[in-house]
Amino acid sequence: LQLVLNSIFHLDVSPGNLPQTDYDTIRRNPWVQLAIPIAVGDNFKGYRIVGTIPEYFTQVEYAPGQHFELRDGRLFDPMRKEAVVGSFAARRLNLKVGDTFHPYHGLAYAANDPNLDIHPDLYHVTGILKPSNTPADRVIWIPLHGLQTMTGHDPKAAHDISAVLVKMRSPQFGFMMSTLYNRQGNRLTFAWPISAIVANLFQRISWFDRVLALLAYLIAVISAGGVLVAIYNSMAARRRDIAILRALGARRGTVFAAIVLEAAAIGLIGMIAAFAVYLITGTAIGQIVRAQTGVVLTPFTFSPVMVWAPLAMIALCAAGGLIPAWKAYREDVASNLAPLS
Repeated sequence: LQLVLNSIFHLDVSPGNLPQTDYDTIRRNPWVQLAIPIAVGDNFKGYRIVGTIPEYFTQVEYAPGQHFELRDGRLFDPMRKEAVVGSFAARRLNLKVGDTFHPYHGLAYAANDPNLDIHPDLYHVTGILKPSNTPADRVIWIPLHGLQTMTGHDPKAAHDISAVLVKMRSPQFGFMMSTLYNRQGNRLTFAWPISAIVANLFQRISWFDRVLALLAYLIAVISAGGVLVAIYNSMAARRRDIAILRALGARRGTVFAAIVLEAAAIGLIGMIAAFAVYLITGTAIGQIVRAQTGVVLTPFTFSPVMVWAPLAMIALCAAGGLIPAWKAYREDVASNLAPLS
C-alpha cells in the first residue's frame, strides 16, 4: 500500500530504493511490455518533484487510449536540467514555460523554516501538461538522471531509483511476477494488482462508511417523524379551516389527500434543499481532495441513488402525514363550525 500511494498517487514516503541493475532486469523481463523508472525525494514549495524518463509521457496510458499531452512547450531533455509541470501544480505555483526554480530537498516544506534545504541546481520549465485529472497533475517532472545526480544527494545512490511502473504483456504474467518477487524473495516488492491494493485501503475504513449510512437512515426517519409531529400539531389550529372546506363541499377524501400531499411537498422541498447543499459541499470537498491528492472526485456523475433516495424520502414524509390526514378525515364539521365566543 505504501508503494502504491507513493509511486501512483504521490503520497506517503518511499519504502526504499532499488539499484539500476534490478531495473535493467525488470525491463528485460519477457513478461514486461513497458517499465518506467521513477525517483522521488524532492519538492518545490510543497509540490513533489519526480524524476522519470520521457517515455512516461509518450507510452504510459493513464486511461485506455489516453496519453499525457502538453498544453504548452515541449518535453524535457533527459540530459538537461529541465522540467515539465503538471497542470494543477503549474496553476498553483504560477509556473509557465521559460520560468526557472530551485528544487527543495526532501518532501516536507515549510515556508518559514530557517533550515529549508534548497538545491543550487537551477531547472528550466520547458512544458506544461494538459489536465489529465490524475495525481500527475500536481507533480513537477524532471529527468531521472537529473534527480539522481542533483547536488546534495548521496553519490552512492546516483543510480538508484524509487520504483518501477510496470505494464505486463498479459494479466497472467502479473501472478508470475508476484510469485517471483513477493513469494520467493524479500528484497523487492511487486505491488499487483493495484486495484486490489487500493480496494484493501477502503476496506480498512469501510466501518466508517457503514456508520455514515446508518446515520443517514436515522436522520431520514427522524425527519419523517418531524414532519408527522409538525403537521399533527398544526391540526389543532386548522380544525376550523378544514371544517369550512368540508362545509363548502370538500369531501373527506379530498381533505385526506391534501394533508398527505402537504407532507410530501415538505419532503420535496427538503430534497431540493438537500441537492443544493450537496452541490456546494461536493464542489468544496472535491477541490480539497484534488489539492491534497490529485484525485478528481465526480460527485455529479449519475447514480441510481440520486433517484431512489429522494423518492424514498418524499414517500417517507408522505407516510408521516397519514396519521394527521386520518385525524382531519374524522373531524366533526358541526362542532368545529361552532362560534368561537
